[in-house]
Amino acid sequence: MIREDPARASSSTATSAEAQEYLAHRQLKKGAAGWILLAGLGVSYVVSGDFSGWNLGLAEGGWGGLLIAFVLMGVMYTCMVFGLAEMSSSLPVAGAGYAFARRALGPLGGFATGMAVLIEYAVAPAAIATFIGGYIEALGLFGITNSWPVYLITYLVFIGIHIYGVGEALKLMFGITAVALVALVITVIALIPQFEASRLFDIVPDGAAGASAFLPMGAAGATAALVYGIWFFLAIEGVPLAAEETADPKRDMPRGIIVAMLILLCTGALMLILVPGVGGAQAMSTSDNPLPEALRHAYGSNSVVAQIVNYAGLAGLVASFFSIMFAYSRQLFALSRAGYLPRWLSLTGSRKTPWVALIVPGTIGFALAAITRDGGLLINIAVFGATVSYVLLNLSHIMLRIREPELERGYRTPGGVVTTGIALVLAVVAVIATFFVDILAASITAGIFMIFLAYFLLYSRHHLVASAPEEEFDQIRAAEADLN
Repeated sequence: MIREDPARASSSTATSAEAQEYLAHRQLKKGAAGWILLAGLGVSYVVSGDFSGWNLGLAEGGWGGLLIAFVLMGVMYTCMVFGLAEMSSSLPVAGAGYAFARRALGPLGGFATGMAVLIEYAVAPAAIATFIGGYIEALGLFGITNSWPVYLITYLVFIGIHIYGVGEALKLMFGITAVALVALVITVIALIPQFEASRLFDIVPDGAAGASAFLPMGAAGATAALVYGIWFFLAIEGVPLAAEETADPKRDMPRGIIVAMLILLCTGALMLILVPGVGGAQAMSTSDNPLPEALRHAYGSNSVVAQIVNYAGLAGLVASFFSIMFAYSRQLFALSRAGYLPRWLSLTGSRKTPWVALIVPGTIGFALAAITRDGGLLINIAVFGATVSYVLLNLSHIMLRIREPELERGYRTPGGVVTTGIALVLAVVAVIATFFVDILAASITAGIFMIFLAYFLLYSRHHLVASAPEEEFDQIRAAEADLN
């Protein structure tokens, strides 16, 4: 193992051999994914959001409030994805968001971004696990009425697959995602003939300021619904985490993430309109399995198509669970490889997969799912981390454009900083919205985030690894500045 002092970014005594030995135990498999697999990865990160979770926003803001949330968050994500496409083509490293912010905002900004993303990715699978349990209970499989064994088996199986190999994991994710998309197509075809617009507005206004049939909880409800509008897209920003395992990141990253975003805009809009338009907004607002429930409402409790979608819906939930697990392991791997978090977390095995970074967050996620069994609560925690990272990511794109206009870019964001500026403003609004849904959960999460920042300021900033790829970018830039 590399000794303490040579690993520090501030140290000039680290030898090339020591750095090579350190990184030799922290290598990812190169060339495992092209743009089609990356697009599939982007969709698989998010597709569970079409099957469950988003519908809880109906209870916060009614259908009109959730529609407004979907439009605003769709704009935010689209603008941000263009910025991420540019940054990932310029800085193709496993740290992704943390690496972009590290380059643009310095070590503190990079660490803050990385930890916000890590909170999002560690907690989102726990929320998805609760929905997997709900779908299994709806099918009556194995006589399960308490879902914690489902959570445990899900975590164990998919951590094992990820440890086995990244190429195998990405291909399996792609196959599972294809099944989930087929289920969405079946749902759309089955629901269109049963759609009635009046069912979208069957939630009784609660008397809040500005309440109406369209906005039954008023403007405040629409603000709270932003959290669930995010669930239609949450985690697509994880695509650049596969940069070091991509054949040609400068070409493939922009193409993959943009195609994924376009697919998700279409599927999200269809679910938002058709599911409550058949099952009713009131009934769907509390459902753990809204798609099958809407189909059963339309075609009866023994509906074959509802059963098919219920089983295939599990594929959608598993796809996102599986892929976000990939994302949290790469984010934790990158942060710990660079010394921001304990370095042993970045160890990789003989198949070049970060096994420690897979197991540790997985254990935390399982505990959260088993203890809370509350998907809505876990969504709010994950969204808090996500929105904080979005503020910093969009700011990073703006600062890189200002500070490094000559940086080689394989792709350039349409509209430049205006595009990411729009996303930045909407991300700030989304952070505030998490406190409208559950002020206690958001406050506790904010407190945990601040503890991590204190850890960086008091300890890890003095123990950074200069040879880590994300840190080397900064060293190269500093050397070029000295020459000029």
